Parts: sequence; C-alpha cells; structure tokens
Amino acid sequence: MTQATIVPTLETSELKQRILRFQEVEEQIVQQVRRVIVGQEEVLEQVLIALFVGGHCLITGLPGTAKTLLVRTIAQTLGLEFKRIQFTPDLMPSDITGTDIIEEDPTTGRRTWTFVPGPIFANILLADEINRTPPKTQSALLEAMQERACTVRGHHYRLPSPFFVLATQNPIELEGTYPLPEAQLDRFLFNTVLDYLSADDEMKVIDLTTTTHVAQADAVTTAEEILDFQQLVRMVPIAESVARYAVDIVRASRPVDPEAPDFIRKYVNFGASVRGAQFLVLAAKARALMRRRYHVMFEDIAALVTPILRHRLLLNFHAESDRLSTDDILKRLLEAKPLPRG
Repeated sequence: MTQATIVPTLETSELKQRILRFQEVEEQIVQQVRRVIVGQEEVLEQVLIALFVGGHCLITGLPGTAKTLLVRTIAQTLGLEFKRIQFTPDLMPSDITGTDIIEEDPTTGRRTWTFVPGPIFANILLADEINRTPPKTQSALLEAMQERACTVRGHHYRLPSPFFVLATQNPIELEGTYPLPEAQLDRFLFNTVLDYLSADDEMKVIDLTTTTHVAQADAVTTAEEILDFQQLVRMVPIAESVARYAVDIVRASRPVDPEAPDFIRKYVNFGASVRGAQFLVLAAKARALMRRRYHVMFEDIAALVTPILRHRLLLNFHAESDRLSTDDILKRLLEAKPLPRG
C-alpha cells in the first residue's frame, strides 16, 4: 500500500524539477541572446518554441535584419554543434549532404569508397539565404528535415540528435530568388518574419556594435537536455475543446471545406495540411510551458496561427489583384473564428 502511494509522489516531484529546469534554461537562453540581439521578442520566442518542439524555422527578412546573427547566437547559447551553408545559385546537393570519394590504401594499393559527411551533419544547420539556390538543391534538405537522415549513393545515414534547420530567406520580391517548393515549406514549423527595429532599438544596436565591446553568448544547456525538454513539451495536457479549435481553424483555411468562410473560397487555392494542425497544437504546448502554465489555452492557439500557417496557404490571382497577403487572410480568418468563451 505504501509503495503504491510513494511512486506517484516521486514522479510528480521529478516532473516539477524537470519543468523548473525547463523554465530556468529558457530564461537563461533569453538573457544570453539579449547580450547580442536587440528587440525582436516575438521572433526569439518563435525560434525557441521551434527548438523546444523539435521543429524547423524559416526566418524571412530583408538583408541586414540580423537573421544570421540570431541563429548563430542561439546555437552558441544551446551548446550545440553548429554548421552554416551559404546557398548560392551554383550550390549542388552533394555540397549539403556530403559525398563518397575513392581513397587508395598506400600499403596495399586497394581503392575503397569513403563517405565524407557534408555540413548537414550538425545539431543546428543554418541554411543561409535558402531561396538563392534552385529547387534541385533546396530539396536536398527535404529528407533531412522530415526523417532526420539523408541518403547518399543508396546508403542511409542518421543525422545527429537533436537536429534543427534554421533557414533564412530574402523576401520573394528580391532579384535572384527561387521560391521554395510547397512540400518543403510545409516542413517548416514557423515562417517567422523579421521586420525593421524601432528607432530606440536601432540606437541600442549602434551602441552595441560600434564600440570596442564584443558581445558574446555563453552556452547554458546541452543536447541531452534539449531532447528531454522536447519530451516534456509533449506531456503538456490540452483540452479537447482547445485542440478542436486548432483543427477548426486549419480546416477553415481550405476552400474545399464546407465550413470555410466565403473569403477563403474567393482568395485561397490551397489551405493548410494536417501538419499545420499538428504543429499548431505542439507549438501551443511549448508556449504554455514557457509562460509558466501547465495547460494550453485558446489564446496560445490564436497567437500562433499566423506564423504557423502563413507559408501553408497558397493564394490565387484574386488575392493578388486585391493586394491581399497571407497575413491579411489569416487575420480575417481569426476574426471569423473568434476565441470560444468559457
């Protein structure tokens, strides 16, 4: 009888310790990143949610908005192996995944194939300016992002764990860009948009970067701990009504769904996939835990709809002619599907 009552208590206390450690590490990461990065609170929160969920993040912004610096700083703070690929029009898939080379044994003269791993074999991969390279090379990341593995000449190689792709891209309107294929876009948890800073924040950047002071972030966690946090996030409970709200929003984004509002049918060619609903629930769990809550609220879902769905909707020419962006459509969708009360 005593044994039966002690075990749950131990489990509960251990769980509390894991939650406290999660919140402590999250605070420390933000503190370290703040040494280097000014402003962009929403962007930082979304990248951290992606890390705690085990998802990939696409960061869209104009040149000079600190996209690369943000990713590099977070990698330093997490104490993970970090690699960077600069995507260019002449980049080949083997430049990402690695390749087999023939090596000759000097003693026997025998030749053997040896696999030389590419930069994809890291914990955090920065795919810098991913839309500067043609689709053939962009798609070299597809298997890695979904399966956490890559295939070279018929051989299957597992990638290190955890594995995150943090990709930066320039807005599609810029010269020399190739839009990402829909299948690849769908594998990104977030499409995070970096905007210009406020005047006060720009002054802070000037103070931080134009003196002899060199800002540096210190590592505050490990790969094993991050994997544990990802398991912890999945244990956060979510009420059926909240999960249903997430599913309803995703389904309403599809013009073929009977419940879709009229403006969705008018402006949207294709809506979000099931992966959109999965990511919405997972990210909401991480957001709740980061905000010191142990359950998901409707507000968590609503707050994450735009960054999670903005790259999953394909608009038609009506939207283009009326100068409507995906963000405009999602704003109207949230108004059409207000937060349930109670």
